[in-house]
Amino acid sequence: MMPEFSAQQVWEKFLSSETPPISVFMAVPTIYAKLMEYYDRHFTQTHVQDFVRAVCEQKIRLMVSGSAALPLPVLEKWKNITGHTLLERYGMTEIGMALSGPLNPAARVPGSVGTPLPGVQVRIVSENSQKEGGGHTVHAEGDERGTKVTPGFEEKDGELLVRGPSVFREYWNKPEETKSAFTGDGWFKTGDTVVFKDGQYWIRGRTSVDIIKTGGYKVSALEVERHLLAHPSITDVAVIGVPDMTWGQRVVAVVAVGEHSLSHRELEEWARNVLAPYAVPSDLVLVEQIPRNQMGKIDKKELIRRFYPS
Repeated sequence: MMPEFSAQQVWEKFLSSETPPISVFMAVPTIYAKLMEYYDRHFTQTHVQDFVRAVCEQKIRLMVSGSAALPLPVLEKWKNITGHTLLERYGMTEIGMALSGPLNPAARVPGSVGTPLPGVQVRIVSENSQKEGGGHTVHAEGDERGTKVTPGFEEKDGELLVRGPSVFREYWNKPEETKSAFTGDGWFKTGDTVVFKDGQYWIRGRTSVDIIKTGGYKVSALEVERHLLAHPSITDVAVIGVPDMTWGQRVVAVVAVGEHSLSHRELEEWARNVLAPYAVPSDLVLVEQIPRNQMGKIDKKELIRRFYPS
């Protein structure tokens, strides 16, 4: 156990002949990004890079990414470096692991969190004010055997609900919070917006901060971030929804560019080729580094308070 994260020490563990075979290595996307930064600085010679890949392929059975959305550029570069296609999955403290890509790397779909694990039931729902007493409209419902989609709701996103033996019973000494966390028929409300398409579940983000409602459209901040990270000048990005009198919310990109430079006009022109017009950021905030917590997650509400105080 290391007292704190050190990219150097992790690589030393990976590559040391004294380290036994590694069954599972799990990390958040930020950790993988830091490991790649170290790799780029220190493993520059071709024969060293070949050695790194050979050792990782031979010594490590499985590498997993979780806790935050995995940017596609990180997944692709890590595969080139180590030969491993990172396994993406979805879980929470309250439910354990619920969704996962397959163990077979060739069957994994980049950006997807797979399908329900054994014993887990999931639903994708939206609120239905037309129903007596409120309630939900079920878009899709699935388990390890498969997912059934309600006709007319194909590829429609909604909130993910989870039920099963791995779901927690209650928040300790917090009966009201516990009650509000579950539906009347016992499904846990994750607060995440998801969609089921192409036989896989896809996380679109936290409903409260990652789903931006602008001019009648719903924009997934995570999807915009994945596209923007492909820009050659962008090293890190957080997309936020800023309140706007006309549009409801505006799409804003908070970007770290390292030693590069980037103007809003340059980003806008580039983004028009990869994003829908309503998803192109209307503003750009440049920062040296995007603050993250110890789990590698970004507090987007804090970013809004910092850069767009009301």
